[in-house]
Amino acid sequence: MMASAWVSALEPVHATRGRVRWRYALRPGASADVQALERAVLVVDGVRKVRVNAAARALVVEYDHRTTTAERVAIEILRMDAVRARRAGAANGEPSAAPLALSAATLLATRSLQPGLQAPVALGTAIPLLGEAMDDFLEKGVTSHVLEAMAVAISIGRRDFLAANTTSFLLALGEYLEASIERRSDELLKHLLKPAVDEVWVERNGEEVQVDADEVRVGDTVIVATGAVIPVDGTVLGGEALVNEATMTGESVPVARRRGDAVLSGTLVEEGRLRIYAEKVGAQAAVARIADFVEQSLAVKSKTQLEAARMADRLVPMVLGLAGATWLVSRDWQRVAAVLQADYSCALKLSTPVAFKAAMYAAGKSGMLVKGAKALERLAEADTFVFDKTGTLSTGRLEVTDSVAFKPGYSPEDLINLAASVEEHYFHPLALAVVEASRRLEKPRHFDHKEVEFIVAHGVASVIDGRRIVVGSRHFVEDDEGIPVAAHREVIDRLHVEGKTLLYIGFGGELLGVIALRDGLRSNSAATIRRLRRLGVRRVLMLTGDHPERACAMAEALGLDAFHAGLMPQDKASILQALAAEGARIAFVGDGVNDAPALSGAHVGISMHNGADVARLASDVALLEDDIARVADARALALATRRLIDSNFKLTVGLNTTILSAAAFGWLTPVAASALHNGTTIAILLRALAGAGLPRGPSVRNESAAQGGVAA
Repeated sequence: MMASAWVSALEPVHATRGRVRWRYALRPGASADVQALERAVLVVDGVRKVRVNAAARALVVEYDHRTTTAERVAIEILRMDAVRARRAGAANGEPSAAPLALSAATLLATRSLQPGLQAPVALGTAIPLLGEAMDDFLEKGVTSHVLEAMAVAISIGRRDFLAANTTSFLLALGEYLEASIERRSDELLKHLLKPAVDEVWVERNGEEVQVDADEVRVGDTVIVATGAVIPVDGTVLGGEALVNEATMTGESVPVARRRGDAVLSGTLVEEGRLRIYAEKVGAQAAVARIADFVEQSLAVKSKTQLEAARMADRLVPMVLGLAGATWLVSRDWQRVAAVLQADYSCALKLSTPVAFKAAMYAAGKSGMLVKGAKALERLAEADTFVFDKTGTLSTGRLEVTDSVAFKPGYSPEDLINLAASVEEHYFHPLALAVVEASRRLEKPRHFDHKEVEFIVAHGVASVIDGRRIVVGSRHFVEDDEGIPVAAHREVIDRLHVEGKTLLYIGFGGELLGVIALRDGLRSNSAATIRRLRRLGVRRVLMLTGDHPERACAMAEALGLDAFHAGLMPQDKASILQALAAEGARIAFVGDGVNDAPALSGAHVGISMHNGADVARLASDVALLEDDIARVADARALALATRRLIDSNFKLTVGLNTTILSAAAFGWLTPVAASALHNGTTIAILLRALAGAGLPRGPSVRNESAAQGGVAA
């Protein structure tokens, strides 16, 4: 059921960088629906905006000059066949039912028409089919569309108008249902891309006003205060704040940002207020570009899809040869027409992309954004999983590991209680971790204190029993408060070597002690790794910039095959290149900006939910939930998708071979052959759309929970 080109010619009129204007011509008889043409061109890789002027026959396209060229866009537009373009054009609406209605009316009227009218009506109904088949033959040679037209022509030539009209109706019904199924699979994916609407404070004419996020422009001064997410990439013009950049860098400790510092969209202002000069906004911000990957993935073919299409094309001449052999043996044109009704093309070519899209939708519903069929295909092929540590295998949330009191008379519990007493109203991650540690003590105690003073990016200070207590960074305690720490350098250095973050507590002008914190291991990391091994993964490795001692302990706890510690960002990509050179097919799982090169260079990249926007942009699979179990779910889904595609292939070949054989032996009439062929094709497509055998959201979650329960 293939068709010929929709746009037959493109003549350049004017071009600038990223924008081109053509004068276009349509194939005779092709749809002139302007909106459908615009939607169809919009799915071409790299195209950002399309405008069609039907009166002037002008086609204006804006495209991403970094990823494509005007020549490539033109080639893709000229390659669009009428059926595929119509389906793409109908992506935001139902495919046209007019051809189906016409063929149905003709079929119902066949018996009641005068004998002299039956031939003209049957021929008139079949003319679009015959015309498209002729175009196909002249441009592509013998296709499945040509075979179907030949079957209808033979029935009309034999004056079997009932068979001809029934075949035309079944072909129209099949095409309509196939277009509907493809549209449905596209809509399932696009449903996952509904953008969040947000408002942003900006300075306009000397006043602060709130505007929609899409109204922010480069050069605007954006105001971001405590608790708000920074909506743009830019430079701080004024103010001071603690910014949690864990989503961008994987660093669990917030950093101070002040005038002249760069800030990134998607990071959170935990305390303070910033005036930011907007440099990248809207679609230019990394987070806004993620949806583009999925939109483009609808038109990108995987290796499996291309192989299925080539196989279908190679089988068309075989069907034509079988029809010729049938005529030579039987001299029965009815048998020939029946043979020509069945082919492998549609089910092979359409069921594979529909299965991939159904799997991508199932992934989205289960907390995973899969950016195309290639990602699933490569995830099923991966034999080596490489994990970043912070925010991936670990939680990225700080936990108290050590409390060391340096002054006699104070216990480690006293130290935690003192710090928690003055930090209980402070929402810094370090403060939250200390307060939580105090709550978990057998005897938590609250120390009465005066009003707490918050020093942005430094710490907190108050007075307890007439003595000043300060809790914060070494710089704050040692340099700003003048409290010496050198006497305890050995303990402090040891804790630093272990990869821990230190909180210094000064009391009465002396260093009372230090509290050490680090991010904890996810409770289900070990269970996820065990499950990956059961899903066929041969090796699991960890890469980290952390200290070797800490990395070794974590690797042993998780049962990893190997680890690499003390790495710089560029080292991760180099290690992946070395593994790939050894023949490993690598799935890399990370979350920070420093993981983006590794995510891009891996066979397939997976980014965590709380990961940096840059990491999510570079990855092939982005987790929509902060649950590492989704990594194993993604692998299970990829394997199930491969099984679904393999089973659909076997069904297609087996069923259509049976139909062809029965038709060649004269056991099926043309109408029966057409009904069986179209019926089985639709059934296979529906099976692909339904995702037969794919894991579903609830079952996936239950299985993951069960795995976690075993681990616990």
